[in-house]
Amino acid sequence: MAATIEIKYFNTFWLKKVANLTAQAVAPVFNQSPATGVKGTNLPREYNVGGTTYTVTYNDTSPDWYIEESRIRGGYNNTSVDLGAKAYLVEDFPQSQHRFNSLIYSGLYNSRTGVNNTNQFPVGESITKSADPAYVSIQKLYAEDTNLIIFQEDKVSRALIDKDAIYSAEGNASITSTNLVIGQIIPYKGEYGISTDPFSFAIYGYRKYFTDRKRNCVLRLSLDGMTEISSYGMHDFFRDNLGAVNTNKITAGFNEHTKDYTISIQQTNNVFNTLAFDEQVRGWVSLYSYEPTFVNSLGSDFYSFYKGRVFKHYIDQAGAPNPYGKFYNYIYDSNVTVLFNSEPSLIKTFQTVNYEGSTGWSIVSLPGEQATSGIKTSSGDIAYIVSPAVIVTSLAGLTSNFTTNNFKEKESKYFANLVSNSPIENGAILFGGSTTGVKGYYAAAKFSVSNATYSSTKSELFAVSTNYVESSY
Repeated sequence: MAATIEIKYFNTFWLKKVANLTAQAVAPVFNQSPATGVKGTNLPREYNVGGTTYTVTYNDTSPDWYIEESRIRGGYNNTSVDLGAKAYLVEDFPQSQHRFNSLIYSGLYNSRTGVNNTNQFPVGESITKSADPAYVSIQKLYAEDTNLIIFQEDKVSRALIDKDAIYSAEGNASITSTNLVIGQIIPYKGEYGISTDPFSFAIYGYRKYFTDRKRNCVLRLSLDGMTEISSYGMHDFFRDNLGAVNTNKITAGFNEHTKDYTISIQQTNNVFNTLAFDEQVRGWVSLYSYEPTFVNSLGSDFYSFYKGRVFKHYIDQAGAPNPYGKFYNYIYDSNVTVLFNSEPSLIKTFQTVNYEGSTGWSIVSLPGEQATSGIKTSSGDIAYIVSPAVIVTSLAGLTSNFTTNNFKEKESKYFANLVSNSPIENGAILFGGSTTGVKGYYAAAKFSVSNATYSSTKSELFAVSTNYVESSY
């Protein structure tokens, strides 16, 4: 049964009168009334703006008023504005239908003639195309050349635009022109989709990046098809974080400043992981300390949104180069955790640690350990924190430097003894401030540099090594 829905409208004039205001100081114009809502002659009111008090006086005995009037002159019996012909909208089937897996296209806009038919959807023409409903809803569309890439929750496909594919008896496809706007939908190989995270999509060149939360992986769609880039050394990480039950938001973008795919996995308990994938090394190269609402690039600049504000990365507010590790006006330290695991079946005594790179690096405690701990082994042995190198210019300074637990510069490299800080245990090596070495199958160390201290220079950590001997036990 058809339904006739009358479109209601009422042609009116809006009349208003606002009381005049005068301010007793150079101040913004205040349109609001006094808090009391009372009007009168020379009724003052004080306002505080930025620590400065301004007095505003109302110099009108009449109050503000607003009138909505349909009569031309406002008289009681005057002629009203003609409503004109009434419009009606007739729906033969007054029921809405949500097609979660379908596409529809409208008429065209002719820029030469100015005829705009983009609001027309002729029901007598075949203007819809449906994807396989077994792969659930369409989450993202991306137009590339003459193809339309369709991202469903459990599948990625491409629809041919203004062309169709004709298959021979051998199964080979040939492309032909057709009058159809949306041609055949051809799925990509691989049972992957974008889940319900369209904001994880990013593109650079011919590469498309996105996440599949259901399968706990990060994917790249390129000329060679679908590639699971989360398997590049980070399979366990994404399995644990993408598949977490409290993961509520995934946002991503391509950082054209560093040519990285940047993704932020955010959970409801204020835990987040923001990291980047580099195509040049085919690996995940950075773990950042900021939690963006949205990220994107414009030209060669990278921007992120945080609490309603836009931040430009790598450049501070004054236009100068941004200090390293500065996000949202807060400077973080840069950290790199390394694992010494040569000959994993051999119990070793780690005697020294060395690195090649910039000055300023130290070995700090690992998360969850004692504040006084530095390098830690599999057996629980702990070495003292190793402080950054101190460049000395005198013999006395050189002598005192060798008695402190910090890095020493030698032939443009930095080394330090690993002084045991472990309690006395049976079978342990000698302990005390004059003793070098911590024992275990492997050792973990967290290198850190203060970006607030070394803000003007790029701190590089090129290589890390350790010297060890076989345990005497």
